[in-house]
Amino acid sequence: MDYGLMMTDAPSPNFDARALPISMIVLHYTGMESGEAAIARLRDPEAKVSAHYVVEEDGTILKLVDEEKRAWHAGRSHWRGITDVNSASVGIELVNPGHEFGYRTFPDAQMGALIPLVAAIKARHGITRGNVVGHSDIAPARKQDPGELFHWHALARLRLALPRPTRNLVDPGWPDAGFMLALERFGYDVEDREAAVRAFQRRFRPEMIDGEVDGECRCLLLALLLPKPLGDE
Repeated sequence: MDYGLMMTDAPSPNFDARALPISMIVLHYTGMESGEAAIARLRDPEAKVSAHYVVEEDGTILKLVDEEKRAWHAGRSHWRGITDVNSASVGIELVNPGHEFGYRTFPDAQMGALIPLVAAIKARHGITRGNVVGHSDIAPARKQDPGELFHWHALARLRLALPRPTRNLVDPGWPDAGFMLALERFGYDVEDREAAVRAFQRRFRPEMIDGEVDGECRCLLLALLLPKPLGDE
């Protein structure tokens, strides 16, 4: 399928060979004071970091690493039993200063470029929407990106990511330990309990990120574990 994508080649030397088939898309923000500085770092052989794509705030897409290669974007991470996330994923960096340098919303032009990019990658590799994740999902103790201002609902409405459940919500009444077992089953690394809960909230209940398990969290997680979670239409 032709998604009408236009992109600029900006090769990075920071890659190696994959050890796993592609099954995930990981979304990041650059978290630096400027897009130019972030792109320079992602292409600097001394930095030893990279991504497959960068999407600038004006919607420009830069291709840094070919998808068949393993870019170095995830770091120490875990999702649904995969610990070599770099080998299993395509990494996309969104230019945004992040929480340290003046975190702000993601412009329409940036989201307008990201959506067809994600759709193309997802279709090309048969990636499930549950494996379109944020950096904070795969590394909850270390990362916050793309953060609570990211428009996950824009992807979810097009079935490019899981929705925030809104219908048929039922509180299963799990004790906290039961919630953590369910969260681990869903895919999160729960070694740092509070960080895992915060990451879940940042993704699925961004208006209140307190690291505390409550009835709403239980309702959302139960719905997400069902075959077809409903919401974000």
